[in-house]
Amino acid sequence: MHSFEVQGGKKLQGHIIPQGAKNEALQVISAVLLTAEKVTITNIPDIVDVNLLIELLGEMNVKVERTGPGACSFTANDLNIDYLHSEAYKKKSGKLRGSVMLAGPMLGRFKKAFIPKPGGDKIGRRRLDTHIIGFEKLGASFVYHEEDGFFHLNASGLKGAHLLLDEPSVTGTANIIMAAVMAKGITTVYNAACEPYIQQLCKMLNSMGAKITGIGSNMLTIEGVDQLGGAAHRILPDMIEVGSFIGLAAMTQSDITIKGAGIEHLGIIPEKFRQLGIQMNFSGDDIHIPEQEIYEIQTFLDGSVMTIYDHPWPGFTPDLLSIVLVTAVQAKGSVLIHQKMFESRLFFVDKLIDMGARIVLCDPHRAVVIGLEREQMLRGITMSSPDIRAGVALLIAALSAEGESMIQNIEQIDRGYQDIDGRLRRLGADIKRLAV
Repeated sequence: MHSFEVQGGKKLQGHIIPQGAKNEALQVISAVLLTAEKVTITNIPDIVDVNLLIELLGEMNVKVERTGPGACSFTANDLNIDYLHSEAYKKKSGKLRGSVMLAGPMLGRFKKAFIPKPGGDKIGRRRLDTHIIGFEKLGASFVYHEEDGFFHLNASGLKGAHLLLDEPSVTGTANIIMAAVMAKGITTVYNAACEPYIQQLCKMLNSMGAKITGIGSNMLTIEGVDQLGGAAHRILPDMIEVGSFIGLAAMTQSDITIKGAGIEHLGIIPEKFRQLGIQMNFSGDDIHIPEQEIYEIQTFLDGSVMTIYDHPWPGFTPDLLSIVLVTAVQAKGSVLIHQKMFESRLFFVDKLIDMGARIVLCDPHRAVVIGLEREQMLRGITMSSPDIRAGVALLIAALSAEGESMIQNIEQIDRGYQDIDGRLRRLGADIKRLAV
């Protein structure tokens, strides 16, 4: 176990490069199971969740070769399928929600798959219904075995179908796409997630020989093929990191440039931070956030309090609501944060309140932030990271606070952010990683 010791109140300066996108990495790395040929992926983030997935593939007998920093090649030509039904797989995959995305490619290529109950952070209920119902409509059958804790999926052969998803689940859409690319006939997926991660997965699969159209929309058409080949794919910059660094710069009154931010793939993210009053300058693919003494939250045209809420892409991603909330703490004005998708993601605000923030937690989904306007600094405290995004929000608060903060359970942060303490130190942050 490790903790961060943070001496806050320091202004940061310099440039920072966002890592490869975590959510995209989990999808495209799972997709290597669809072919016996070599797939090379670059800009892979060196984070716990992604490394755990790569370890899982290696234990399934996928040939994994680290070809350079952030680069791997995968060859799945001699898989040990039975490993997916082992206690060792269940134990390791239970720590990783993303392991559920191995089911789609396994079902598509090998006609059987096993799904353990998903793990990961505790931010509320995440259903598997979208995945399972999609697989069923493609012709798979499933049985949940209570004695081993696995969903057992089997299909003599998948067939194309028209799917209307009950929710635009990102992982559900990815899983269904990976199963459908080798199904017989044509599959249409309506109400599909259309995040950049899904677009990237589809583009990679098409480069492998898949036939997917409608990319970027919520209606995908997939014409099944008999087999897929190898490919080379580069992962996008992580838009959640980009948003985190924007919030960090504003809260700490820092001058930071985010290099290679992948601006064309950020969607509405910059606009939401502008609604908090944060200035940003764009130069090529870089974002410069200048030092700001005061940033003022906008109101709606009728003068009512700004509301920022999550919504499926191209709406605002739920992964950045924690960052927006903490950034609003030192703003001028008030904002209502409405977390619609997960019922436990706002519970970390009690730590911000202990630090001196003015926040009213209305219910598990809504919090009102009344900005401090720099009239007082937050104070350092001891706290624990409940999940990846709340953990980084608390880290941002600690870096802006007066005095020393201790952040425990930082393994949650490491699951999603690569060498975050090292990169922040290079900007001038006073942060130490301590073994507990």
